[in-house]
Amino acid sequence: MDNRTMNLRSYILVFSSVLLLAAETVAGLKWTAPAGWKAESGSRPMRAATYTVGDAECAVYFFGQGQGGGIQANLDRWESQFQGSISKTGKRTIHGLPVTTIDVSGSYDGMTGGGAPKPGYRMLGAIVENPAGNVFFKFTGPAKTIAANEAKFNQLLDSVTK
Repeated sequence: MDNRTMNLRSYILVFSSVLLLAAETVAGLKWTAPAGWKAESGSRPMRAATYTVGDAECAVYFFGQGQGGGIQANLDRWESQFQGSISKTGKRTIHGLPVTTIDVSGSYDGMTGGGAPKPGYRMLGAIVENPAGNVFFKFTGPAKTIAANEAKFNQLLDSVTK
């Protein structure tokens, strides 16, 4: 294979990866971001999409088939990111896909547990079970912002299809 062909294949691979990260689709699932939610440009590790909503963020994660840990382990980890947390979980089916949800609030420590906790935070999370790999939706920010956008988060989840 000559250099030109290798360079072209490399370009196509990189371009396809960028399109996959920028698209509102991953692992055979599609969704539509609510009006007013700003898609963040650029890529972040393990994220299929990131939306900013005022002073809050909705991240969509995909780790691959069989990756990302079990549903209960993720719910437990998400809840542990909040001190003095109050949480509730639920299950529903959206377009034939099982979805587990969590609503947790308290002082947010973040994913690393480092830094000063942010009081008055809330997270709405959902794990969409998919044969090609689970997709994780995590909407985190000040409780007031999350409450004002809870219906839009549910609209986002309701839009998930195969």
